[in-house]
Amino acid sequence: MTMGPMLTLTDRAAERVKRLITNSPEDGVLGLRVGVKTRGCSGMSYFVEYAKEQKRFEDVIEDKGVKIFIDPTAAMFILGSEMDYQEDKLQSGFVFSNPNEKSRCGCGESFSV
Repeated sequence: MTMGPMLTLTDRAAERVKRLITNSPEDGVLGLRVGVKTRGCSGMSYFVEYAKEQKRFEDVIEDKGVKIFIDPTAAMFILGSEMDYQEDKLQSGFVFSNPNEKSRCGCGESFSV
C-alpha cells in the first residue's frame, strides 16, 4: 500500500507562504509550521506559525519552492491534506481539505477526526 504525501499545497498557498516569509517581521524564517490544537466546538483547529528551525521529530514538506514543517503531534491528523489559501471580501487565510475529518463545526473553526 502506497501512502501519499503528508501535505500538499495549492499554487495559491505556496505563493502566500513565499510572501509571508519574504515579509516576515522576524529574521531567519525557514518556512511555516502547521499543526493542530485542541480548541473549538468540534475538538481541534489548525494553526500556522513561522518556523525558524526544524524541531525534533518534525517532518518537512518541500513543495513549490517553500518549506512546511509539520508539528509531530499533528502528523496523524493531517495526513493526506491539501493546504490552500483563500481570500474574499470578508476574510482571508489558509484552509485545509482534510480526508481524515469526520465532522467540522458550523463556523468552520474546528474539526474532529
